This record gives sequence, C-alpha cells and structure tokens, in this order.
Amino acid sequence: MATLSDDTLRKILVQIQTTAVQSQRALAVTRQQIASKERERRILQLTIDEISHMEPDVNMYKGVGKMFMMVPRPNMEKDLKSQEKSLTDEINAFNKKAKYLEKQFNDAQNQLRDIFNSAPRQ
Repeated sequence: MATLSDDTLRKILVQIQTTAVQSQRALAVTRQQIASKERERRILQLTIDEISHMEPDVNMYKGVGKMFMMVPRPNMEKDLKSQEKSLTDEINAFNKKAKYLEKQFNDAQNQLRDIFNSAPRQ
C-alpha cells in the first residue's frame, strides 16, 4: 500500500465508497419493489380465494378502462392465476437482485475496512 500515491489511493477509496453507496440505494429500491409485488400478490391470492368460495353461476366482471365487461369464470380464474405466477416470478427475480446487491455492498465495505486496517498508523 505504501507504493501507491495519495492521489491514487484517494481515487480508489472514492470509487469503493461510490460503489457501496450505489449498492445500498439500489438495494433499498429493490426491497421496496419486493414489498410492493408481495402486496399485489397477496391481494390476488385473496381475490382468487374469494372467487373460489362463490357459487359457480355468479357473473364475473373485469374492469376495462372506465367500464366492466362480463368474463366467464374459468377465464377470470385463469387470468388471476397467470398474474399471480408472473408476480411470483418477478419477486424471485427481485430477490436474486437483492442478494447480488447485498453481496456487492458487503464486498465494498470489506474492501474499505481492509484498506483502513492495513493503513500505517501515524
């Protein structure tokens, strides 16, 4: 470490700090997205559960813009289940992204800790 100039060392520290801050911000955004998708999925699951307890001859309506269109029950159930599956896939993708960002943040912190611990005491 002693062979590096102060300017080079400063640039390295700034780059590592920038990486850590960016990772932390992206991680916060990803966690918010996960919470939002989880909330959407819970609402869908409740809707599916409520529909399954209804009588088979009840009319189903789906919102389209400012109006409602009658939709056959099997189509409604299929649409809701496909939406739930896509939300689950998105949540899994966000979880993978969150793990990557956590690892990146921890690596940056460890690099900073190593640099400061190996710096000569004055």
